[in-house]
Amino acid sequence: MTDYGHPITFGLSLDPAADRLPETRRLARAAQAHGLEYLAVQDHPYQPGHLDAWTLISHLAAQTETVTFLTDVADLQLRPPAMLAKAAASLSVLTGGRLTLGVGGGASTDAIAAMGGARRSRGDMVTYTAEALQIMRAALAGRGVRLASGQHAIEGYDGGPLPPRPVPLWLGSQGPRMLAVTGALSDGWISPLNIYVPPAEVPAKQRAIDEAALAAGRQPRDVRRVYNVIGPLADAAHLTEWALELGFDTFVFWPTDAPQRQLDRFAAEVVPAVRAAVEAGR
Repeated sequence: MTDYGHPITFGLSLDPAADRLPETRRLARAAQAHGLEYLAVQDHPYQPGHLDAWTLISHLAAQTETVTFLTDVADLQLRPPAMLAKAAASLSVLTGGRLTLGVGGGASTDAIAAMGGARRSRGDMVTYTAEALQIMRAALAGRGVRLASGQHAIEGYDGGPLPPRPVPLWLGSQGPRMLAVTGALSDGWISPLNIYVPPAEVPAKQRAIDEAALAAGRQPRDVRRVYNVIGPLADAAHLTEWALELGFDTFVFWPTDAPQRQLDRFAAEVVPAVRAAVEAGR
């Protein structure tokens, strides 16, 4: 049994498709009304039909009051870390702290290069990501940043403005080297969708994160665990099992067809059942 003891929280993944914006606005307000903790937005700016994730979040933040936004996940190779920290600090100030910054090394080398980003090897991407997390953590704390490395050239950036509360840095990862970075440097692990990282593969990944955390002088509990879930397995029984047995504390639900109906069912039936079952099972 693996349970890191964090509160169980839930989010809704919002489709950034430009032609679904009216529906996305409605879903954002509905998720807030249902009491979900997060609204998550994927970041694939190379998709012609997608709105820019950061611009969409800023737009939706102005139409909501209490829900926290999660980038799921921001592409670090297209959003340089010092600038991303500046944007995150700014949005946190503007929303009263309603931001969790999920980041990733970048899913598609070809797509990144097509938009003008560097074509990095996998090893360089891991190094770039690890350094980026350290850059962002310093900048978000209002500290100065200076780094000259093979992946970054920051000659002296003074971080700010200071967010009203610390902005959590969660890392999307899957391979062993990125899982090690997650355990050593991030505040949370964002697992890919359950159809890409099925439950049977999770324990080994959790152990890799735990071992890296301990090796870095941290505790496994220092890292939140987030599962993106889609499909028929996103029910109360499975989510309860994945919380108590696999260690996840946050579930981001991805609706498919009829998203409003699916959201209403998820929020009214699944969420309270999971909260109650996890509390009883701890």
